Amino acid sequence: MHDGTAYSGQVTRLEIDGDIATLVFDRPEKRNAMNDALVNELDRFFSAPPTGVNAVILRGEGGHFCSGLDLAEHEHREPVEGVYHSRNWHRVSELIEFGGLPVISVLTGAVIGGGLEIAASTHVRIAEPGVRFQLPEGRRGIFVGGGATVRVGRLIGADRMREMMLTGRTYGAEDGLRLGLAHYTVGEGEGLDLAKTLARKIADNAPFSNYLMINAISRIGDMSRSDGLFTESLAAAMCQTSDGAKEGLRAFLEKREPKFR
Repeated sequence: MHDGTAYSGQVTRLEIDGDIATLVFDRPEKRNAMNDALVNELDRFFSAPPTGVNAVILRGEGGHFCSGLDLAEHEHREPVEGVYHSRNWHRVSELIEFGGLPVISVLTGAVIGGGLEIAASTHVRIAEPGVRFQLPEGRRGIFVGGGATVRVGRLIGADRMREMMLTGRTYGAEDGLRLGLAHYTVGEGEGLDLAKTLARKIADNAPFSNYLMINAISRIGDMSRSDGLFTESLAAAMCQTSDGAKEGLRAFLEKREPKFR
C-alpha cells in the first residue's frame, strides 16, 4: 500500500490513501478540458494501476469534472487518422470500464462531451448541484468520438441522446439522476466524501466478485436472453468456488463481517 501523492502528470494528479486511489484532472484553468495528454495519462494509470489499489475515485480540480474537447488544441485530421484517434479513446475507455478496478466519479460543474464519455465509463457516478451534462458536438459541426453513442446511449436511450445532441440540451443533477447519468446527488462539496465512503465499501468486497460485477453485467446486457442466462450461470459457478465465497460463508456462520482481503 502507498500513502500520499504518487505522482503528478502534465494534466492529472494521483493521490493514494491506503488502497483507494484518487485520480484528479488537474487543469483547472481549462476546466479540465480533454486533450491527448489526458487520454495518455488515463491510459498510463488504468493500464498499470499501483499495486494494492482496490478502488479508484475520479474527480476534477477547480469545480469542473471535464469540459470536453479542448477546441484550442483541436487539430484537423484526415479521416483515417481520425478513426485511429477515436479508437484510441475507445481503448482507454474500455480500460476504465472493464479493467477490473471499481471506479467512482465525482461530477461537478462541466461534464461535457468527452467529459461525459469518461464519466459514462465509470461504475458509480455522484453529481453535485452545479453539474452540467451536455453533448454539444452536434452544435459545433462535429460528432462524438469517445464512446458516447454506446455508453451514454445505453444510459439514457438513443432517442433521448439524439435530442440532446440535436439541441445542445443541458441536464442538471436531478435530471441526471432521473435519467441515469448519475447514481447519487449530494449537496455542494459533498461528492468526494460520499465517493470515499462508497469506495471503502466497494473495496472491501471480495475481489473476484467485484471483477465479475464489473465485467459480466454490462456484457450480459448486450446478449440475447438465453445467452445472458447461460453466462450468468457460469459466472455464478465460478464465483461460488472462489476464496471470497468461502470467506463469506464462514463469516455468515460465525456471525461476523467477512474479511475478503
